[in-house]
Amino acid sequence: MKFKSLLAVCLAAAAAFAQTPPGMGQGPGYHDPRSPFKPLEERADIVSWHLLSQVTAKAEKKKIVPTFPAAVQALDRKTVKVQGFMMPLEAGDKQQHFLLSSVPTTCSFCVPAGPEGLVEVRTKKPVRYTLEPVIVEGVLAVLNDDPYGLYYRVEDGSAVN
Repeated sequence: MKFKSLLAVCLAAAAAFAQTPPGMGQGPGYHDPRSPFKPLEERADIVSWHLLSQVTAKAEKKKIVPTFPAAVQALDRKTVKVQGFMMPLEAGDKQQHFLLSSVPTTCSFCVPAGPEGLVEVRTKKPVRYTLEPVIVEGVLAVLNDDPYGLYYRVEDGSAVN
């Protein structure tokens, strides 16, 4: 499946989840990054998912428009580290373009979080796919009007051991 169509499916589902009123169940396997379930430990040297998930969204002219708190906006175009779980966008055991999720994926066709819990990642060198959390360092872009509905992107990234 081509990246654009796979990404479009993932983000359409994520946008639908993001619009669901708080407290409504999403079924087995869904974990909202704002929930008390935190599979990743908070670390001072890594941008926290708690911070990234503080974005709010409103419907405006047939699209969802994010509003980022000042602390998130201050990270735009800064080199940061983000930790999360890989969601490959193409086949292969090494990935240079993937989504990083705040929670582990529980099934191969489920979106584990809304756009506030996903970061698109592009790395300079391929990163071996793993089910374990990975740390990626790169330049963070805070996206105000992404055509795919993403809120965050890490560019020129590299895996950190």
